[in-house]
Amino acid sequence: QHALNSGIRRYHVAPVLCQRAKVAMSHFEPNEYVNYEKLEKNINIVRKRLDRPLTLSEKIVYGHLDDPAKQEIERGKTYLRLRPDRVAMQDATAQMAMLQFISSGLPKVAVPSTIHCDHLIEAQSGGEKDLRRAKDINQEVYNFLSTAGAKYGVGFWKPGSGIIHQIILEHYSYPGVMLIGTDSHTPNGGGLGGICIGVGGADAVDVMAGIPWELKCPKVIGVKLTGKLSGWTSPKDVILKVAGILTVKGGTGAIIEYHGPGVDSISCTGMATICNMGAEIGATTSIFPYNARMKKYLGKTGRADIASLADEFQQHLVPDSGCQYDQVIEINLSELKPHINGPFTPDLAHPVSDIGAVAEKEGWPVDIRVGLIGSCTNSSYEDMGRSAAVAKQALAHGLKCKSLFTITPGSEQIRATIERDGYAKILRDVGGMVLANACGPCIGQWDRKDIKKGEKNTIVTSYNRNFTGRNDANPETHAFVTSPEIVTALSIAGTLKFNPETDYLTGADGKKFKLEAPDADELPKLEFDPGQDTYQYPPKDGSGQHVDVSPTSQRLQLLEPFDKWDGKDLEDMLILIKVKGKCTTDHISAAGPWLKFRGHLDNISNNLLIGAINIENGKANSVRNALTQEFGPVPDTARYYKKMGVKWAVIGDENYGEGSSREHAALEPRHLGGRVIITKSFARIHETNLKKQGLLPLTFADPADYNKIHPVDKLSIVGLKDFAPGKPLKCIIKHPNGSQETIMLNHTFNESQIEWFQAGSALNRMKELQQKSS
Repeated sequence: QHALNSGIRRYHVAPVLCQRAKVAMSHFEPNEYVNYEKLEKNINIVRKRLDRPLTLSEKIVYGHLDDPAKQEIERGKTYLRLRPDRVAMQDATAQMAMLQFISSGLPKVAVPSTIHCDHLIEAQSGGEKDLRRAKDINQEVYNFLSTAGAKYGVGFWKPGSGIIHQIILEHYSYPGVMLIGTDSHTPNGGGLGGICIGVGGADAVDVMAGIPWELKCPKVIGVKLTGKLSGWTSPKDVILKVAGILTVKGGTGAIIEYHGPGVDSISCTGMATICNMGAEIGATTSIFPYNARMKKYLGKTGRADIASLADEFQQHLVPDSGCQYDQVIEINLSELKPHINGPFTPDLAHPVSDIGAVAEKEGWPVDIRVGLIGSCTNSSYEDMGRSAAVAKQALAHGLKCKSLFTITPGSEQIRATIERDGYAKILRDVGGMVLANACGPCIGQWDRKDIKKGEKNTIVTSYNRNFTGRNDANPETHAFVTSPEIVTALSIAGTLKFNPETDYLTGADGKKFKLEAPDADELPKLEFDPGQDTYQYPPKDGSGQHVDVSPTSQRLQLLEPFDKWDGKDLEDMLILIKVKGKCTTDHISAAGPWLKFRGHLDNISNNLLIGAINIENGKANSVRNALTQEFGPVPDTARYYKKMGVKWAVIGDENYGEGSSREHAALEPRHLGGRVIITKSFARIHETNLKKQGLLPLTFADPADYNKIHPVDKLSIVGLKDFAPGKPLKCIIKHPNGSQETIMLNHTFNESQIEWFQAGSALNRMKELQQKSS
């Protein structure tokens, strides 16, 4: 509110320039400078106040406080008001983020921001054909994002540029930066020592509008690495192991901070892989301390000047000696074995040596239909080199992949460089298809032809997430996550029963041979080949730029404000669905074919909760309409309730909303008349997204009370007139037989978030503040 009233951040003002050196944050923004002096000043203020050693996470987070002298700081409890350095958005989430920013009425973004076109390209025939097809199909959306970027000062990475997180690592992340991105795997940038956090579009709008961004003060989980990586063990195995230890919700509310002597045996891109998949354990983000491997990567990507400046401020880019973590995990890299996680959840960890026997015991298909390498998690030059090293050995013995095999370069720079250096040819020769520089099958953008839907099968990937139906929309696909080199080896063997560390293959000459552990350069010996120029600079003055949204468009729809809270308790709400078991944002708002509607709230709302399992009948997308007593699809039932003016609620299980950051999972229930989501627990990003859109995310004070609510009950939330931080709310459950019982519900709203609810959404509240300031 102070920022809006004063107007000091209404327009972009470059940070105070470093006195020691003016170093640009990015080649693409030569007048925006790395501001380590401000970071240092804030750290010193907080250190004096707390009077204790600080973790690296604390240094960077507290170093970006809006008011370091007065901000209340208590890990896991207080809400911090922060000033991130920049915003990044992928094209699927950028549509709604930019639509919200347009609704804000502001003329230009307040911090450097970028849009990356990576989510709307479907894998079908290969890179060039798929890219041409995507440009044709998505022309309206790309034009909207391009022109909106030009009008509001946002850099635009065209389709074919690559995956947002790889581009951030190559051009935008640096030690000590705070970056927020509208994608859950934004923490990838922690591989370069940045605090990079995945958020929903409404959070991004706050930052782009110059409003302090709120984050609950994270706890810090330390992962101490000792020993050294070697052989078939890769950086991916570190996070696969950690996921097995912490599970999909073990990192919720915490930053995972890696430290210890083992860190130096991991390449910069390997550290990024580990941070990237930290999203799978619910972590706010993950980070590594600044070291020589980061300096080497910065130099190779044309940012030696940032590395030199980081050297001067290194004391602030590593943890203090004696700092305390809320939990410590220790992993000896010398003893760590190659892992493979799955199926159906990224935290089900197995050593590769055991997976064949486990699969046979569990009845999982052991024959591998497709192996897929790449994605934002594992598509670096080193990853491609290690995979090519495995493939080259097979080719030398006359073998090709028994499984289908795909390769996704992480960026145009990676694609061009592996083509130049011969890796792409080797991977093609072994039977691979090189896909477009995009997300592709990792997010469900895969026109898969080798099986029929419902056919039980196994795939192995170097991706990060393997929820049911995520990659190919087939609930019977058993997806396993591992490193690119293990994917390559297993694809050559064609079976989960193959352990490359011990087992032999038979060459074309009938002789047996064993694959040697792969070895490859972490960075190219020559400079990176940048490939095609795919970046669009925003003009200095975009005020004359026109952003066209057709009122008849089926892909884009301007937003209407949500209704303001009427000041009354929520009485006699119907239950749309009581969800049984895991309910990710994929279940709440499916991706795949629905991605094309990410800019059209009404159209995409037709996928609301279609993947969630209804506890009443054990089915997906089949719920009882309490007004007609007929069973029907979830979205249709929600629309019927909205038409009849009836408010409704959703009841969920543990870690509700885990997975992708997509705020559509919050926008859709709000759009279709939902008011309350009650669960045993929430995933961090989804809980925040719900608050931003004016919904009430509440948790059972006693998790066993989940069993007291039945799909046929009516619910009333009372006490909203006295809604206050830390004060529980009452829920009155009305059963069909006329009986009632009362349970208590907890919430994590602070004062400003309560104002979001009262205003109808965070965006509505922003507009109220703007009107007051003007």
